Amino acid sequence: MGRPRAHRALAARLNAMRPLAHAGGQRRSHGTRRMCETRGMKRHAPATERNREPLLAVLREVLPASGRVLEVASGTGQHAAWFARALPHLLWQPTDVDAESLESIEAWRTEEGPPNLLPPRRLDASAESWPETAADVILNVNMIHIAPWTACQGLMRGAGRVLPPGGLLVLYGPYFVEGRETAPSNLEFDASLRARNPAWGVRSLEAVTAEAALHGLERERVVDMPSNNLTVVFRKPRPPVSPH
Repeated sequence: MGRPRAHRALAARLNAMRPLAHAGGQRRSHGTRRMCETRGMKRHAPATERNREPLLAVLREVLPASGRVLEVASGTGQHAAWFARALPHLLWQPTDVDAESLESIEAWRTEEGPPNLLPPRRLDASAESWPETAADVILNVNMIHIAPWTACQGLMRGAGRVLPPGGLLVLYGPYFVEGRETAPSNLEFDASLRARNPAWGVRSLEAVTAEAALHGLERERVVDMPSNNLTVVFRKPRPPVSPH
């Protein structure tokens, strides 16, 4: 007899996490945490291929007709190559804090990236300042539950600073939602994350929304995704038009 569905879901999530990369006891990257197959510098994450189509469908609905997308914590670089190819009207800037991830992103860009995919840049989401100072959209996939809360705070702080009025911050990942029954797989996933590092864990959507509000971002849309994940869209509101 197979394992219960909740246990299979938890196993899939754990298998999707990248092997830990520690530096002085701290994880070096705030990027997506997936189990990767490494082929030279180019890394391959099967989980990325599983979620890219549902996420792309949401991105097609919410992203603007033109502009610059700043992807924070691009991980392997597969998403960047896939989304940039699927959305040629947008300029795509991938980033990560981890050196090996940056090498993988560049390998994907060099081998398969379209012309609108820019070379990767090093960016630490939790830093007080970012090398990128302007973007129309910020995309962050599977980071905040597998990084310290300071990474989420830095992401919101940076988004509030970098995005123009009307700009979007799009998040993807698991969340606890007040008033909604929590999937057993999310509870087990949260426990497994905290066992690995007490600073990690599935975040409360309300806490993330409150942090975003501190930096002038309003939650606009929440979309249910496969495997008990959510896509959450925040917008930096435009100033009110003064009457003449």
